[in-house]
Amino acid sequence: MNKNYSLELLSDIAKEIIQESESKILLFYGEMGAGKTTLVKEICKVLNCIDTASSPTFSLVNEYKTTDNESVYHFDFYRIEDEEEALDIGIEDYLYSDNWCLIEWPDNVKNLLPLGATRLEISILDSSTRNIQLNQIHS
Repeated sequence: MNKNYSLELLSDIAKEIIQESESKILLFYGEMGAGKTTLVKEICKVLNCIDTASSPTFSLVNEYKTTDNESVYHFDFYRIEDEEEALDIGIEDYLYSDNWCLIEWPDNVKNLLPLGATRLEISILDSSTRNIQLNQIHS
């Protein structure tokens, strides 16, 4: 996937990401303000999360329940100082739980990420338009 989109198309983009991803681990790359958290919130809506998604900047991870009582995990590793912090919260248990894991700032835990995760690169084109590229990580 390589598409340009605006906020009006966000729901369609979220649905397409879920359909095209080969993994339930989604890695969100992009500069501050690119719309990573906004896209995560929309993906949570599409996955039928009961809770409203919000950035887990200080807790590192939020858990949202779906209408089917499944869990969706949302990570924000922007403020993490080293990968040991992620290990301390049990990141491996989350990543291998077979639940959706939506990870912002994954470069800060890059050595802990499994192969096969889906990389989402978001770029700002202008104030209302973004580009998204979806790729599977195989090596």
